[in-house]
Amino acid sequence: MTDRPSASVYGTYGGSAASTPLMGGSEEPLIFSLSSPGRRAFQLPSTGVPDLAPDDNNVELPALPEVSERDLVGHYTRLTHRQYSVDLGFYPLGSCTMKYNPKAFDEVAEMPLLKDVHPLISAQFSQGWMEIMWTLDRALCAITGMSAFTLQPPAGAAGELTGLLVAGAYHRSLGEHRTVVLVPESAHGTNPASATLAGYRTVTVATDSDGCVDMASLESSLSEDVAAIMLTNPNTIGIFEKDVVEICRLLHEAGALAYYDGANLNAIMGITTPGKMGFDIVHLNTHKTFATPHGGGGPGAGPVGVRAGLEQYLPGPRPVLNEDGTCQWKMPDHSIGRVHSYNGNAMVLIRAFAYILSNGSDGLKKVSQTALLNANWLLKALSGTYEVPYGSSCMHEFVLSASTFKRRYGVKAQDIAKMLLDRGFHPPTVSFPLVVDEALMIEPTETESLQTLQAFTSAMVEIASEIEATKGASAKAAPERTPVGRIDEAQAARHPIVTAVPRT
Repeated sequence: MTDRPSASVYGTYGGSAASTPLMGGSEEPLIFSLSSPGRRAFQLPSTGVPDLAPDDNNVELPALPEVSERDLVGHYTRLTHRQYSVDLGFYPLGSCTMKYNPKAFDEVAEMPLLKDVHPLISAQFSQGWMEIMWTLDRALCAITGMSAFTLQPPAGAAGELTGLLVAGAYHRSLGEHRTVVLVPESAHGTNPASATLAGYRTVTVATDSDGCVDMASLESSLSEDVAAIMLTNPNTIGIFEKDVVEICRLLHEAGALAYYDGANLNAIMGITTPGKMGFDIVHLNTHKTFATPHGGGGPGAGPVGVRAGLEQYLPGPRPVLNEDGTCQWKMPDHSIGRVHSYNGNAMVLIRAFAYILSNGSDGLKKVSQTALLNANWLLKALSGTYEVPYGSSCMHEFVLSASTFKRRYGVKAQDIAKMLLDRGFHPPTVSFPLVVDEALMIEPTETESLQTLQAFTSAMVEIASEIEATKGASAKAAPERTPVGRIDEAQAARHPIVTAVPRT
């Protein structure tokens, strides 16, 4: 493997500004430590009005840092150089799907005729936006095999909740009160929380030796109380559910619905659809599949689609195309109501729409094929070094295990993640899915080059060799080249220090 590029070529920390000590030392002080009484980041002309003293009218001024503009800008600029993002390097978070966001679609979203339209403008003056939303609805239906979509949900988890509320409305229309949602062990991580939030009790379905749904466990879990199953396919182990059609059939025979978590739609676009598998409800994560920015606490988008017969329960209003070519807003007959203000996060949706149009059907299929190729290349490259708990091939992501290193030297998946930081890479998802001991869940996506995959492989192999050579000692010391070393994460979670440093 000596012909492969070094990890530092493609990582962020290795050889970058982040690994170079800053002027005055490598530790960046808190903004409060830079504060000096009377210093200001701005200057205004005198108005003749006396300054407000802290004691006037019992007013207590906030304890804000007093710094110059130069120090203020320098502080936050240095902090930005210590951040990691999809624009800086490889981000192999399995399940989360952190892939590069093309800048061309940011430019589309910045077009004045799109971004300057007020969300409360009447349908008469927003026909362009309404046509975009209607066309995106149709495109998502074609991609998933569904009949209709709502674009309102502002994130993937919000889409999960919306889909389950639609399922509940459907069952109530039949006079049924079902209380259980089945969640496989290999499902997307937010499923149990969404089901609980929707008022359901979750029942876990076991995983078989192949990494798929255990059919005996599924059949024993079915009852008249089951409202739906939340199935991720391919699942979070990175394996396509071989019995997916049978699973949907069994749920339908029990009067329940089959819910498709679209977290891994990135693996099957243009190859197959949830509709063909037998699913009734689908939610999508536009950041995972259509390269929109990841929410990160900000706006996202989680459109929800349904098969024919369930459209009447979707949130509304929805854009509908009239015979004369104009669009209008229409509330479905038995809608669950709004799940978001206005019509969803339009600036995220327009990026997804641009991504779909720019790729076309052939391009979307190639996206999935390349994601599968990259993942399988990495799996083959690393399978001789790390334990592979399930299968010799995968879909768009795969799971390794650090359990061998744990048994020999006490080295956990988290320790390997810390060692990757020293080599300039963001680590993969660790300790998930829970069915794999010391899991390392890796998803390269289609946006990474062969050279990046080679560099990541070199880093992972080098880490394994170093663990063996030091009997795990180096793993416990990592990271050593990052701005902040290893912290006591349990202590930080239980006793966080969130108060400001007092002025001196």
